[in-house]
Amino acid sequence: MNDRTPQDPPPLGPGTADAYDVVVIGAGPAGEVLADRAVKAGLTAAVVEAELVGGECSYWACIPSKALLRPGAALDAARSVPGAREAVSGPPDPAAVLARRDAFVSGWKDDGQAAWLDGAGIDLVRGRGRLLGERRVEVRDPAGGRRILTARRAVVLATGSAAALPPVEGLAGSGAWTSREATAAAAVPERLTVIGGGVVACELATAWSSLGSRVTMLVRGSALLAGWEPYVGEEVADGLRELGVTVRFGVRAVRTERADGGITTELDDGSTVTGDELLVAVGRRPRTDDLGLEHVGLEPGSWLEVDDSCQVAGVAGGWLYAVGDVNGRAPLTHMAKYQARACAAAIARRAAAGEAPLPAGRRPWSAASDRDAVPQVVFTRPEAASVGLTELRARRAGLTVRTAEYRIGDVAGAALQADGYRGRAKLVVDEDRGVVVGCTLTGPDAAELIHAATVAVVGEVPLERLWHAVPSFPTVSEVWLRLLEAYGL
Repeated sequence: MNDRTPQDPPPLGPGTADAYDVVVIGAGPAGEVLADRAVKAGLTAAVVEAELVGGECSYWACIPSKALLRPGAALDAARSVPGAREAVSGPPDPAAVLARRDAFVSGWKDDGQAAWLDGAGIDLVRGRGRLLGERRVEVRDPAGGRRILTARRAVVLATGSAAALPPVEGLAGSGAWTSREATAAAAVPERLTVIGGGVVACELATAWSSLGSRVTMLVRGSALLAGWEPYVGEEVADGLRELGVTVRFGVRAVRTERADGGITTELDDGSTVTGDELLVAVGRRPRTDDLGLEHVGLEPGSWLEVDDSCQVAGVAGGWLYAVGDVNGRAPLTHMAKYQARACAAAIARRAAAGEAPLPAGRRPWSAASDRDAVPQVVFTRPEAASVGLTELRARRAGLTVRTAEYRIGDVAGAALQADGYRGRAKLVVDEDRGVVVGCTLTGPDAAELIHAATVAVVGEVPLERLWHAVPSFPTVSEVWLRLLEAYGL
């Protein structure tokens, strides 16, 4: 909650006024899904977007990064199987990889996704949207036009997040890459320096090294992927080194300078690293600094606190919602869509009930799974996937914890899939309830194994029932049986 006093909005002045049941600011995955669900519930909706319909994920994050990563992973898969290995020669072709990436982002044009909005009965309003006060949104387009939208039921903020930049001398003017430039680059840099050790840093180091860059990672901490099970960071670091990446731990950038076609980064130990490009991947910040939050008593630039229906705390009347990265709960595309579905259901239910408060509890309008049952994947080599709590988080939550671990390569299906299959699986079990509360997997195609764990965690399936979910033989999924045996069932 907050106790800020709303500032009076500017007078309306000239402009076109339009009214909708729901006005969404931001046409990324969360905004698109929410508007679509609202329309399907019988409400009218408009989506305001200043950039490309489809948002960060479609053009500068999930889609292009995976397009860059997949060719190298496919070659690795082929090389791991005799018979296929002999047919493979050489590294990925950079030009072909970049061309495929360009196709997946439609050349950074959003005609197709804008047409989808139109077909779904959703009005697209191009321009930058800002709150003017209760249920009112001002939209200014690039030509200077001004339009006022009024929401009869709800305004939903779905503006996402942007790359955060650390306070490094010279960084702001150095032309350093963020994730946007790194996923949209038109050529492979000969040398790439990466500041950071999280998901974006690890994935893009993997992608560009597989395309021929000499990559150096500068990691402030002592491990990659902090917050995951410790073995994940170790295995990902080993995989990066096998790709030729230099990983330096315990160093901090203090100064950068671009000169002679490269960027030199000075570190706190006095050493320097020079690359043709520098990628900064140290976290995200909410895109709320120019949303007019001051007009509704909120702090510009802040993350937005929401309840399980994604209603923003501290705003009287219950008309303002925030979905996706902007609320900071689970900054992942799939969780943004999940929140959008829950939020749209809540708005529709409230509209049907005459704006009456919704009952508490786990209902279609309750996005409770974005706290302790969040699935996520890191598309490195090896891949890493997890859902729910790590062992450390479970113990800190006061649970009675017991774990089970198994080497996935010892499963027959894994051995058939790849010679020398390397990977590890770990279950975290709440002994008092006899349910799985967390699972972490590493190895080739770990991304495709995690949903079974997600169902078990979200469904709170008793271990005795999981014993009867028999995996097919010979598949990698047989690791589930081995984990239950390791647990003692």
